[in-house]
Amino acid sequence: MPSLQPMRLPARSLPLAAAFFAAALAGVPAASQDYPVKPVRVVVPFSAGGAHDVILRILAPSLAESLGQQVIVENRAGGASTIGMEHVAKSKPDGYTLGVANVSLAVNPFLFSKLPYDTERDFAPVGMVARVGYVLMVHPSVPARSVQELIALGRARPGQLNYASAGNATGGHMGMAYFLHLTGVKMVHVPFGTGARPVISVVSGETTIYMGTIPPALGFFRSGKLIPLAVSSAQRHPLLPQVPTIAESGLPGFEVGEWSSIVVPAGTPRAAIDRAQQSIAKAVALSEVKERMASVGAVSAASTPEELGAHIKGELAKWKKVVETAGIRVNE
Repeated sequence: MPSLQPMRLPARSLPLAAAFFAAALAGVPAASQDYPVKPVRVVVPFSAGGAHDVILRILAPSLAESLGQQVIVENRAGGASTIGMEHVAKSKPDGYTLGVANVSLAVNPFLFSKLPYDTERDFAPVGMVARVGYVLMVHPSVPARSVQELIALGRARPGQLNYASAGNATGGHMGMAYFLHLTGVKMVHVPFGTGARPVISVVSGETTIYMGTIPPALGFFRSGKLIPLAVSSAQRHPLLPQVPTIAESGLPGFEVGEWSSIVVPAGTPRAAIDRAQQSIAKAVALSEVKERMASVGAVSAASTPEELGAHIKGELAKWKKVVETAGIRVNE
C-alpha cells in the first residue's frame, strides 16, 4: 500500500502557459472527412466496476450511435492510472484510441519522480464527460454538524482527529489534503485499500471522518449512522439538495471531486478531435444518459477541447501546491 512520506518535487518546473496543450491541437494534418471508419477504443486506466468505468459504459452506447461506429471500453488498470495513460500516450494518434483522464492526470506529476509520459506534451484534450462530487461526512460521535464546527474542532485538537480514505493519493485523500491545506487543520490519515472500506470504517467508528462519493453513503445518511456536513462540488448535489457546499460553508472557491474526461495522443488530427468532442457532447446531453449518471452520483458534463485544457491546467496548479504542502508521495 502506498505510504505518506516527505517528498521533493522533481527538478523540472511546470510551465502553466496560456497555450497549454496548444501544440497538441494546432498544426496537425487534417483527418479524413469519413472519420471514424472503424471501431473506437476508450481506454479506462482503472479497474472494471469503478466510477470511471461505470460512467464510460453508461456513455458508450450513445457515443457509438453518435459516432456511427462501435465503441469498445478497455480497462488497463494499475500504477494510479499511469499504466493506462502510458498506453494512450504511445498509441497511434489517429483518433481511434481515446483515454479517460481524471484528477490523477493532474496529481501524478507531483507524486511520482518519473512518469512514462509527459502530462503536458503527450496528450491532447477532447472534452469533459462527467463530474462526481464528494461529500464530507462524519460519525455521529464527532461533535460537529457544520464545516466551521469541524474546523474549530480540528484546531482545538490538532492531530487527534482521523480521516479515512480508499488509499494514499486517491481522490478522497487528495480532497481532504486540500481541505486541510486551506484550513491549516492537522488530522491523521488512515488509508484503506478499497473504496468500500472507508465508509464502513466511519460507520463502525473505527475512523471518524471521510470525504468520498455520495451513493455508497446515502443509506447511512438516511439512517443517521453518518452525518453529511457539506459537498465538495461548486453547486449542491441533486442527491443531497439540503446539504450545503464546502464553499458556501466558509471556504469560498473550494471545489474538488472526480471528473471524467477524454484525451487522445498528442498529434491526433484536429478534425478527429472535433468529431469526437461533438459526439461526446451530444451523448452526455441525452436525458437517459443524464439519468443513469445521476443514479451513480455523477453529473454529466461537456466542454470544448480548449475548456478541458484550461481545466487540466488549473488542476495541475492546484495539486502541485497541495502535494508540496502535504508532503504526499507514493512508493515506486
